[in-house]
Amino acid sequence: MGPRTAIAGLGYTPYYRRGQSQPRTLEELVGQAVLAACADAGLPARSIDGFSYFAGGFDTGLLCEMLGIEDIRFSAGLTGTGGGSAGSVGLAAMAVASGQADTVVCVGANQQGAQRFGSITASYAPSPENAFFAAAGLVGPGHLFALLARRHMHLYGTTREDFAAVALALREHALGHPDATMRKPLTMADYMAAPLLADPHCLYDFCLENDGAVAVVVTTLERARDLRQRPVPVLASCHGGAGDWGRSIYWMNMPDEVFASSGHASVARHLYRQAGLGPQDIDTAQIYDHFTSQVIMQLEDYGFCARGEGGAFVRSGAIRLDRGSLPINTDGGQLSCGYVWGMTHVREAVEQMRGTAANQVSGAETVLVTGGPSVLPVSALILGRD
Repeated sequence: MGPRTAIAGLGYTPYYRRGQSQPRTLEELVGQAVLAACADAGLPARSIDGFSYFAGGFDTGLLCEMLGIEDIRFSAGLTGTGGGSAGSVGLAAMAVASGQADTVVCVGANQQGAQRFGSITASYAPSPENAFFAAAGLVGPGHLFALLARRHMHLYGTTREDFAAVALALREHALGHPDATMRKPLTMADYMAAPLLADPHCLYDFCLENDGAVAVVVTTLERARDLRQRPVPVLASCHGGAGDWGRSIYWMNMPDEVFASSGHASVARHLYRQAGLGPQDIDTAQIYDHFTSQVIMQLEDYGFCARGEGGAFVRSGAIRLDRGSLPINTDGGQLSCGYVWGMTHVREAVEQMRGTAANQVSGAETVLVTGGPSVLPVSALILGRD
């Protein structure tokens, strides 16, 4: 059976630097993105009858009031944070395919004020579950993921030059995207001179801090073909992960081979089986890049190279738009374009499959989108061209 659902509309706000979206509220950003997605599809907002979330604590009732929606048939969200960004599209597709709703909006947004995501673990109330990292002074995800990065270096010989290859490739992609936050070229010398924020992660290994919102409209493929834009079929989606990954960086009790990974290996297996595809069938990928080291580990988990060979893979230029066999994060990703908890990757994937991307991958028929690494569920999505 072929795909039954598709993304029919796409909307987004500008990518503001952290705090610069104010005095606008988070609800205003979300409303702008949703209305833009509906307009893109050629649908009135009142036709929405479902919402799919993955983070942010959005209030469905409030959104109905804001948007003039008369009747909601489906409202659900994945647990976790950015790990569910790709999976939220799959959740919407399941609702549509099962007849629970006709028009589901997936929306993700963030607005950082006094609390920065980069130091969020420092704000957690003391508990037995967080005693490990609180006592060790690990105040943010960058410190915690640095431990995984260092273990990968120890096991497989990965180097900081490998992490730099990711940062430099994505900055090069951002230079060609009109909405990218970072538009200044980045050199290896710049990378190596940058301060270490959490050894081995330096400034350029960390994602950006942005405010903004991105939304997509999911409906049946048949209906999408009658709407305004070229539909983007949902070929497969999976959210979950192996129990050994557990709470990810918040427990650190994984077996060694899982510890030095992105926790995506089981999701990749289920995703490829569902799609009837393999890594060799993916033309471009939008890989969740909160840290360069986790891009390398995801490339391994999704089978684009063997375990431990991710560093050599990125260093070879394989991920670059200009010459690579698997161009990734073609807008510059969360490292150089914009950070909206993974939804910027969904935006870029839709534009690639429509053939309207600023940095279009010639002849691309499939795109992989990942969400996380984070606590379970992590997620992934394969979109195709109609």
